[in-house]
Amino acid sequence: MTSYSTNNEGTFIPASQRPDGTWRRARRVKDGYVPQEEVPLYESKGRQFAQRKANALPPGLCPEVVEAARREREKKEKAKAKKEAAAAANKKQPIPGVLKLPANTITETKKPIANGQKPKAPVAAPSTSSDPKSVEDLSENLASNLKVQDETQDLQKKCKKLQKKLREIDEIEKKLKSGALKKPEKDQLDKVARKGAIEKELQQVLAQISSES
Repeated sequence: MTSYSTNNEGTFIPASQRPDGTWRRARRVKDGYVPQEEVPLYESKGRQFAQRKANALPPGLCPEVVEAARREREKKEKAKAKKEAAAAANKKQPIPGVLKLPANTITETKKPIANGQKPKAPVAAPSTSSDPKSVEDLSENLASNLKVQDETQDLQKKCKKLQKKLREIDEIEKKLKSGALKKPEKDQLDKVARKGAIEKELQQVLAQISSES
């Protein structure tokens, strides 16, 4: 806070020393001058109204009633805290070395055997083991089914290859008839010559597929 000195010449700020050792000269100020650090902060009317509203009581409410309600609330909170502390102090502590079982644990006691009464023999569980012969038959059937599936897949692949060759031969024949292919290569002529054999082989493959399915 800035200190002021007053003499017969008026009010002035006395000289002061800077951190680097140099001195500031004394400055004369006008009467009623307020330094910047002492000027109160500006507050808008809306903020002033909000502060007054927060500190004010609802219209028609007596301050004595509010004070009595506050005291009653504090009294109840203290009583509740005291009750909880007493309950925690009276809570039973577990005894060291003693195992505490859950409440829903059921202990089964064995009944004594009467004189002359024989204990019941344990009933043997029915055997769930399967017949070895049936297991072997099942495995053989499974293996044969897998083999048939593999053979069928191979025949289907072969059928697709033969059909592709026939389509290529048909394309070559169309080009030869239309004159688009004037000088066919040797491989193309060999394919056309083997058309009958490929058709016969395709019929045999289709017959095998139909017989297995």
